[in-house]
Amino acid sequence: MIYRQLPPPPGLRQFVSYCWTLESHAGEEAQAFRTLADASPGLIFQHPEKGVLYQENKLLPAVFLYGQSTRHAALRLEGVFGISGMVLRPGALRSVFGLNAGELTDGCIDARELQPALAGWLEDAPGEAQLQGLSAFVAGQLERNRRQEDAVIEAALQRIQGAQGTLSMKDLRDELRMTERSFERRFKQYTGISPKLFTRISQFQASLQQMREGQFGKLSDLAYGNDYADQSHFIRAFQEFAGCSPLRFQEAGPVIDNLSAHFPR
Repeated sequence: MIYRQLPPPPGLRQFVSYCWTLESHAGEEAQAFRTLADASPGLIFQHPEKGVLYQENKLLPAVFLYGQSTRHAALRLEGVFGISGMVLRPGALRSVFGLNAGELTDGCIDARELQPALAGWLEDAPGEAQLQGLSAFVAGQLERNRRQEDAVIEAALQRIQGAQGTLSMKDLRDELRMTERSFERRFKQYTGISPKLFTRISQFQASLQQMREGQFGKLSDLAYGNDYADQSHFIRAFQEFAGCSPLRFQEAGPVIDNLSAHFPR
């Protein structure tokens, strides 16, 4: 596989974390992966002439928006595939697309429901121009829906991610001067998941990044460095969000962002 990660479009940095492309080598066979829990939604285009993408044996649309993922899932790529995508900021489903984020949690929507001609534009675009087409789509949706941005919850999201999931929710609520009930309601409405679950996934993702970069000597370093109670607590959380133990995850080989090789537990 050939994977490239690209910076977000200059005018969309507040809403897009990064862009990416994934292509197969000539003659490369179908591949199975496991997706991991992630606190960010995204947008993906798969060219219909270059293979197909399945999740849990369900064929995914040519271009789709997906929501926050709270669990691992099986993903299969078949054919000579070419895929382009964007990883969005956590609140983008609401602030950019005006969608109820909760309806897309652990699921997706065909983006042609928002722009019927979108897939046709992208199919006709060569190479990186597909990402330009996705950017134009996002910019158009932003122009239409930005009034739905919640500045207070956006600030909360930045604080949680900046602290890598180790921030006290009580301290954050006090800082924002919000009651627990009001904070929970607005947060879930905006992101699709509760503040507690978002925090746990952010904590998991921080430990995952350290694993990718080899920033640890032993598992207990990851556990205590990411504010888990102990190594057992870390392993349980990792199994919940990755579908395997940290050691099995390392044995899977190279990792591309939130994809790992798919293998039996």
